Amino acid sequence: MSSVLYDAPGPRAKRRNVILTVSFVVLLALLAWWVWQKMDDKGQLEWSLWKPFTTSQAWTTYLLPGLANTLKAAGLAMVIALPLGALLGIARLSDHRWVRVPAGTVVEFFRAIPVLLLMLFANEVYARSTGISTEDRPMYAVVTGLVLYNASVLAEVVRAGILALPKGQTEAAQAIGLRKGQTMGSILLPQAVTVMLPAIVSQLVVIVKDTALGGVLLQFTDLLNARTTVAANYGNVIQSFVVVAIIYIILNFIITSFASWLEQRLRRGKKSTGAVLGPAAIEGTAATGAGGAVGVGGVDGGGGGQPGT
Repeated sequence: MSSVLYDAPGPRAKRRNVILTVSFVVLLALLAWWVWQKMDDKGQLEWSLWKPFTTSQAWTTYLLPGLANTLKAAGLAMVIALPLGALLGIARLSDHRWVRVPAGTVVEFFRAIPVLLLMLFANEVYARSTGISTEDRPMYAVVTGLVLYNASVLAEVVRAGILALPKGQTEAAQAIGLRKGQTMGSILLPQAVTVMLPAIVSQLVVIVKDTALGGVLLQFTDLLNARTTVAANYGNVIQSFVVVAIIYIILNFIITSFASWLEQRLRRGKKSTGAVLGPAAIEGTAATGAGGAVGVGGVDGGGGGQPGT
């Protein structure tokens, strides 16, 4: 089948692709065999090193409490960062300079600072300026760092998603007399969610993984910190790394699978019926958020990016 992105490979190109694929698979198998042999030579495949993970003590005492803290920190960061990022992204599109400039400054500032530095700084601020206990301080510092950084990144995702919509969406909303806030809330944001969803999910996965930074330097008792305790008690460093890595993979797979299901559901729900808005629909502007392009006597979307709100 032809493609507009590249020319269809001919017979020679197909043979070359097959050879490269087979060579890569063989090299990957050899690498896996070499790693297996080295681990076996060092005694890292002995059952005694893996056995602790088949007992309840390692899970109930170390891994599950650490997993609970990881989910708690990631969940709090997501709940705060998502609306804050949306607010900052919309503010960056404002027609008012006194709104647009401060929002842009906040976004660019926190987006440029490493998240680990934000966590360390927040930890020092909480230690010197608040009465938060030493036990709870790492959790607050981790969540604060994650919120500041990821809200700034999500703000750019929201701004890009709104600007990706056809300019005709805003023009059609203006033609039926919608205010800027109504246009954003009822027309632009509902459609932009589908466009933004893959990038938002990628950032949520980053949030889950970045909680491990607090376990490294702030002694936050997350999943990675629990792994250190397990390895210290049972002497199975590599095995604990493998088990914790699998847990992270499962968590992120659940997030991405849910997001894929949600995206498909949103796309099915946003299929336009092709109906033209009447006076009753114009009065009830909230109903316009469910469709694709806004129909106004045959007016359809087209053109470039969105103006500010």
